[in-house]
Amino acid sequence: MKVLVACEESQRVCTAFRERGHEAYSCDILECSGGHPEWHIQGDVLPIINGNCEFETADGQRHRIDGKWDLLIAHPPCTYLSNVATRQYSLKCCTAEKVIARWEERARAAVFFMQFALADCDRIAVENPVGFMNSSYRKPDQIIHPYFFAESECDAENYHKKRTCLWLKGLPQLERSKAYHRHRPCTFCKVRRARAKRLVGAKE
Repeated sequence: MKVLVACEESQRVCTAFRERGHEAYSCDILECSGGHPEWHIQGDVLPIINGNCEFETADGQRHRIDGKWDLLIAHPPCTYLSNVATRQYSLKCCTAEKVIARWEERARAAVFFMQFALADCDRIAVENPVGFMNSSYRKPDQIIHPYFFAESECDAENYHKKRTCLWLKGLPQLERSKAYHRHRPCTFCKVRRARAKRLVGAKE
């Protein structure tokens, strides 16, 4: 397959496909850190997402894709799309100027996301955390956690919970390796609960 992995400088996904014999390329505005410049396109990904394109990899070689990509995997930046920074869009927390600027950035991020979701490709997977696109676009086809793919019950206990959404087109949902469960709450949750208790106590 001809695979394009957008917004990926680590090359983790790209390398996994290469190891299975596919013609995969990573693309990011950043220099790749995965050690394979011959598989990395450093620059704007939008001009090539629909295929029928020519591009140069980081090693200076020219390549051509005739027809559409067989698979497009995208990890668009979530800085302005994630629910984590929701308070930054409230006038209770920020000045009107900051809120307006934040909304402008969110609009650009949402348009960038949709370029991938609506690309001319038969198989698409777009990844992002729970956030703005869940309501402004549509609910994701699947929500996964890292521990879904742990190799043992012990590993599942050590993996963090992180809700990751997948919007899919022409692809099946990912299957969990085994039905491991993560019973121990992550440190972040413990800290957040402790902070909430302190705030409640202060108000009382």
